[in-house]
Amino acid sequence: MKVMNQISQLANKYFSVISVLFAIAAFVWHENFVWLGSYITTLLMIVMFGVGMTLKPVDFKLVISKPKPVIIGVLAQFTIMPLLAFGIAVLFKLPPELAAGIILVGCVPGGTSSNVMVYLAKGNTALSIAMTSLSTLLAPILTPTLLYLLAGQWMPVDPIGMFVSIIKVIILPIALGLFIQKLAPQVVEKGGALLPLISVIAIALVCAAVVSGNRDNIAASGLIIFVTVLIHNYSGLFVGYMVGVLLKLDAETRRALSIEVGIQNAGLGVSLAKVHFAASPLTALPGAVAVTLHVINGSILASYWARKSNKKEQAEADEKREMVG
Repeated sequence: MKVMNQISQLANKYFSVISVLFAIAAFVWHENFVWLGSYITTLLMIVMFGVGMTLKPVDFKLVISKPKPVIIGVLAQFTIMPLLAFGIAVLFKLPPELAAGIILVGCVPGGTSSNVMVYLAKGNTALSIAMTSLSTLLAPILTPTLLYLLAGQWMPVDPIGMFVSIIKVIILPIALGLFIQKLAPQVVEKGGALLPLISVIAIALVCAAVVSGNRDNIAASGLIIFVTVLIHNYSGLFVGYMVGVLLKLDAETRRALSIEVGIQNAGLGVSLAKVHFAASPLTALPGAVAVTLHVINGSILASYWARKSNKKEQAEADEKREMVG
């Protein structure tokens, strides 16, 4: 079990590298990964099931005890990201499929990988988990509604069908995980070391699946799709951080807000696009690109903040030693 803990910790620490390597491999040798496309929804359900098995009442306690940053963060996520996506679609005059795709990325809830990034960034992990949990629970209502309002002019949107899909992919697996945790807590605790490893592998496979399945579209779309996804992602990270600055929140909370607002569950966006926009496969392309870019950008930012915190802690330790000496 100790070995599994170490492997799981390493996978968590380097999950961005693992995801990128899988994405590169899937782009170069796509014929070996394209079969994964049929299992994107299943892989996301596995990740959500793992989330349910690790969630505890204390994760929601913050929503009640200190609701302000959680509510502000979730509101920012479901307003800033969809509106930014809509503005980018209009500004760049994207074709209907890509416009609907980038808006779909903006309307999905925060990704589970954001919790790992906030932890690595030495941010407010409790806030990150609370925001992810709340935004995920609100997603069946807010994601279809926002997509219908913002993307309906480009593509026909079925909000009821999308509501059912999100319940199936997110809510039911989380509920099942919570049920098993309640039914057999000792078994879950013993196998807890495996859950992060399984989640990392599942996320990496999702990256591989969406890249292999969209390789030709990614190659043919040119620079525009990468530029729009990057602008959307960077803007979300920046605006999320500035919300914390304007509210005069501490550095750890600002980091959590930044990553939670800027990092979306793009894999869910791909899954929804493949089911509800099957006749327009390009709709899944922004999500396919975002799956990998969000992991890369979020991890780079987390590493920068972690180094900054380490330097600050080292400087404070040196100052204390000098005072004692």
